[in-house]
Amino acid sequence: MKNLALLCAIVLATTSGLVFGTMPSASALSWNWNYSGIGIAANGTFTTNDTPNDLGFYLIYGITGTRNGETITGLQAAGTPIPGNEPFDVDNLISINTQQLTGDGFGYSTSTGNHFSSLFASFLPTPGYSEVFSAPPIIPGFENLGLEDSELPISFSATIVP
Repeated sequence: MKNLALLCAIVLATTSGLVFGTMPSASALSWNWNYSGIGIAANGTFTTNDTPNDLGFYLIYGITGTRNGETITGLQAAGTPIPGNEPFDVDNLISINTQQLTGDGFGYSTSTGNHFSSLFASFLPTPGYSEVFSAPPIIPGFENLGLEDSELPISFSATIVP
């Protein structure tokens, strides 16, 4: 009889949680994204949390896609810089607002060992989106950008997949 009472209590608590919304949700959002510039074409999907922060930004925690035919192999961890662009950490935040990226942007690597960071460059005379490109050999520090490295303007767009 005690087991039956315990089972009823568990069922009641679980049902109450489902009905009144007290159980946490494990939802995620999928986004289609793309950007382009002179000699640049990148696109793919993001996976983010389903709730924006107080400023309307969602945290990106997954990425897939390609950049100029190179397969994207990984998302740069938030709070760290892409190799070759130290000390500029990425924050991996995206928004549905007009300015979709922050000044810290998101970073990723590709199958050839290249690293990229896309951001909103509010510091430019005409603010806009920008891509930082860092290719091997990578020497730490943004002041060490090699001839193969670049920072170029891009057009960026991302939408939530319904």
